[in-house]
Amino acid sequence: MRAAQIRRHLGAPSALLPRTGTEQGLPSTTPQLLRGTVAPAAGKVAKTPALNLEFSPRDYITYLLSIDAEIEHCLMVQYLYAAYSLGGPQVPEAFRDSVRTWQEVILGIAKEEMGHLISVQNSLRLIGSPLHMEREDEPWDSPFYPFPFTLEPLTLDSLAKYVYAESPVDWDGGALGDEIRLRVHAQTDDPNQVAALFNTLIPLVADPDYLPDAAFDATTLPAQADFAEWGRGYQGGHRGRPSGQPTQTPDVLVVPQTCRDDMVAALHAIAQQGEATSGTTASHFVRFLRIYVEMRELLEYKTLTTEHWNAARPLDFAAPQWQALQPESKATLLAAGPAARIAWAPARQVAINPYVSLDPESEGSDEGGTATRITHPESALWATLHNIRYRMLLTYLIHSFTLYGGLNAAGAITPRGAIVNATFGEMYNLRAVSEILMQSPVSADDPNAGFAGPPFQMPYTLNSPFGEANKWRGHLDLLTASASVVEALQLLVPESRHAYLASLREADRNMRELTLRILSGSIDTALL
Repeated sequence: MRAAQIRRHLGAPSALLPRTGTEQGLPSTTPQLLRGTVAPAAGKVAKTPALNLEFSPRDYITYLLSIDAEIEHCLMVQYLYAAYSLGGPQVPEAFRDSVRTWQEVILGIAKEEMGHLISVQNSLRLIGSPLHMEREDEPWDSPFYPFPFTLEPLTLDSLAKYVYAESPVDWDGGALGDEIRLRVHAQTDDPNQVAALFNTLIPLVADPDYLPDAAFDATTLPAQADFAEWGRGYQGGHRGRPSGQPTQTPDVLVVPQTCRDDMVAALHAIAQQGEATSGTTASHFVRFLRIYVEMRELLEYKTLTTEHWNAARPLDFAAPQWQALQPESKATLLAAGPAARIAWAPARQVAINPYVSLDPESEGSDEGGTATRITHPESALWATLHNIRYRMLLTYLIHSFTLYGGLNAAGAITPRGAIVNATFGEMYNLRAVSEILMQSPVSADDPNAGFAGPPFQMPYTLNSPFGEANKWRGHLDLLTASASVVEALQLLVPESRHAYLASLREADRNMRELTLRILSGSIDTALL
């Protein structure tokens, strides 16, 4: 959704939404509704926020879930960009293991955000609402959104935004919290915490007097995503973690849902993984805060005392557990590092909000934010390939929610299984191309301009075409577009990149053949 759309829906004229067990109108409360007030249900206190009158209860839940989907999507992409930016020859040898650990933790969090995004699509599917994979390209801000969307290298400033966004709504944090909020407010006037959205959304979903039981359709379960298909062992840090790296991350949640209780439990699980101040697995908030403390010590030579760490404890976090989470001091590393206190950066000099454009006159952002056009010819081709593969990932993901059968259906090949496997393939492709772009020049003219970075530009549309056959023809279109870019890259890139391009072409050839088989009708249409 565009920022203007969100502001309009949250703006005046507004009133309390009707509290009803049906969606057939409220003639008895219409006069009060038009005056901006509604009598609460018997024995209950009205806590429903003021909203635009054009919403029905189910529609407003859809709206909030769509905002949540955008937030999860935005955070995932920003965390990926920040993680990919880490490392490089500018990092002193003594600090490289720490930087690598930060990278793996943040990549784990990004994978968990992907699980959140998929689980929210399950919620939308359950109540018969459209899927929502959209997000903004440009730097922008809007109610509920934590901070203006920005692709940028990881710094203490950007890390402070991540800590704040994932923090509990009542977190004070003592002197450390004040320092983080100071950094955040220097970058955005109106930051928000993700928890605020869940605090609005979950009570509405849980209330049968607000959202009726009839809104939940259990028959959508076979088309929903589940952990068996999408988890791929990413639970409790069992996968996606190099030997010696932090345990318990990633821990991907993919939660299928059949009823109100399932949806409430799924939303609670997502919220807990982000902001939880209890439990045995560190939440995103805790993990980001620990990285902030460690990076602060290595960059600014400021060791956080036990007193200051304890003062940062959220009120409902058990003191012994919080004390056990305090990061170990990096004093030993500082002693082994450069003799002089040199300035260094954990991230490469990568572009802020990089983009690639076919229009030579394009200046990027129309919102007044910073954007960097990729002009180096080879880098621009890699960025174009990245955008195509990003679109393929989102298109495959959307398609999966319309297919039944799954990986365990009868037959050697199922269309849904093919789509799920293809989606994972694009996740790996995006990482490979992102790592190339993080080391590729952004400018054709200025060798000191730094590196390009992956653009993660949204396509002109994610609307799914009518008819199953046309969805598969759409996949063929993207495979064709990718083949043209790969062919152009093979003429420009060094020999060391040819192996990856060859493997990509082979995978695409296999997917094309499978797609043509499906279109020919040689695969059981009952599985579609």
